[in-house]
Amino acid sequence: MSFYKYLRSHTRTLIVAGATCLALTSPALAAEYVSVSKDKVNVRQEPDTGSSVYMELFQGYPLEVLKKQGEWSQIRDYEGDSGWIHNTLVGKNDTVIINAKKSVNMRSGPSTDAAIVADVERGVIMTKIGQDGKWIKLKHSSGTVGWIYSPLLWPNS
Repeated sequence: MSFYKYLRSHTRTLIVAGATCLALTSPALAAEYVSVSKDKVNVRQEPDTGSSVYMELFQGYPLEVLKKQGEWSQIRDYEGDSGWIHNTLVGKNDTVIINAKKSVNMRSGPSTDAAIVADVERGVIMTKIGQDGKWIKLKHSSGTVGWIYSPLLWPNS
């Protein structure tokens, strides 16, 4: 066997092995996020309507899905609190929560040089409407629109 054929056959093997590893690990690394679809939604200690209510959430509240069990999802919020929520009470993840120590500047453009349009407190929910690199364009329920640097948000992707 020539060196060229040997190299080519081993290169294919490495490419196939690498692609297989990537395909198998990628879904496990991608976190799933959802948003609460209405107000006064109960998060329970166990996946059952008879289980104790752990907390009550409002529309738009973003959550990370940890695992699914039948019609229920085990979730975690931005502060690390977790519980169970019925799948009919969550939907597409289109919101973020301000996850800074106190407050953050919302800017008119995706830059620290852009004018400040609002000071937004920790825990405020906003709807995502765009992205430019690590900057997220957001809309507050009041109608205010601006940009916030994604590491100050949860989820921050």
